[in-house]
Amino acid sequence: MADDQAAPRGPQDFEKVLDKSAAEVASFDVRDKSAFARFHYFLHANPTAAPVVVLMVSCIVFGVIANNFFSAFNLSLIIQQVTIIGILGAAQTLVILTAGIDLSVAAVMVLSYMVMARLAVQGDVPSLLAVIIGLAVGLACGLLNGSLVTRTRLLPVAVAVLSWVLLYSFGLPLIYIVPIGMIAALAVGWFSLGPALEVRLPPFIVTLGAWSIFFALNLWYSESETIRSQDIDAAAPLLKVFGLRVEILGAQFTLGSFLMIGIFTVLWYALTWTAWGRAVYAVGDDKEAAELSGIRTDRVLLSVYGVAGLLCAIGGWAAIGRVGSASPQSFYEANLDAITAVVIGGTSLFGGRGAIFGTLFGALIVGVFRSGLKLGGVDVLWQTFAVGLLIIVAVAMDQWIRRVSA
Repeated sequence: MADDQAAPRGPQDFEKVLDKSAAEVASFDVRDKSAFARFHYFLHANPTAAPVVVLMVSCIVFGVIANNFFSAFNLSLIIQQVTIIGILGAAQTLVILTAGIDLSVAAVMVLSYMVMARLAVQGDVPSLLAVIIGLAVGLACGLLNGSLVTRTRLLPVAVAVLSWVLLYSFGLPLIYIVPIGMIAALAVGWFSLGPALEVRLPPFIVTLGAWSIFFALNLWYSESETIRSQDIDAAAPLLKVFGLRVEILGAQFTLGSFLMIGIFTVLWYALTWTAWGRAVYAVGDDKEAAELSGIRTDRVLLSVYGVAGLLCAIGGWAAIGRVGSASPQSFYEANLDAITAVVIGGTSLFGGRGAIFGTLFGALIVGVFRSGLKLGGVDVLWQTFAVGLLIIVAVAMDQWIRRVSA
């Protein structure tokens, strides 16, 4: 009874420490990371740091061993030379960030600028309208790749082929057949008409096949004829606007170089500060987890491939100004150069990691290597060897950086 009449216990009674119990605060061993480990983690957290360091070291080395490397003319020439590859690299970066790859970027670019040039020069289409149609063709090619990677829609492809057959049978000039058919397919695909087949094809296989298809279309459409610079000057000078030069501090830059910088700046903002950019990284890092978190991964992938196709068409417009003419057989190796810039720039081929400006630095590294080796008297064969070795080193670095310990 005495115990029942005892005062009730409060929470503080249960928090009292027993006489012989330990009263020390729990602690955990903290290992002080070495300088090398901190450097490893820094590279993992800052994907652009490695290409920046490589670019700076390359400039210093070639500035010492090559004459006139730091001349205003040579530095501006390097920037002009990497303009087209930089734009294609920006398109390729978006796709690789989603853990995919687009092997058709060069073919899309060539097909787009051939459409622009032939419509404006030989088809008597106003230059601005020809450019818009060429950009639409690039967008259609990108969306076709994206639809094959996500959900295959056969109706847009059937509409394009049927349009080509009908227009060709009616005797319409070949100049108009390809763009009209692709724009019709784009319109059908834009409104998601027709059933979608639940067939998801690997990006590598899809874009490898698209590369052959687009190049074949390009040769068929252009009839393997080059649009000469004189004809473009006479009929459509707007096509060469990005080849105009601007002199700054004794160095000459083309408007295409400023276009490249503008594209990278816009993509940097989109990838860093928008929900779309975060979704791109999330899809590339773990597609299943992104779906579980509410991201519509198919739409993200379709938009990425569409934007990539549009960027390729813009690069085609800049390529006309850079080269001065429109050849259906130019830039055959531009796709490999674009992938080289992306890999050297620190973007992981496994997706989900990388920075858009890293690709710009990667393109500049390739340009610096080729220019420095050329000024140093190195044979073209060994210039190619050096770039290939650089790619292997960049991929090995990416593997090492990804294995950073927590």
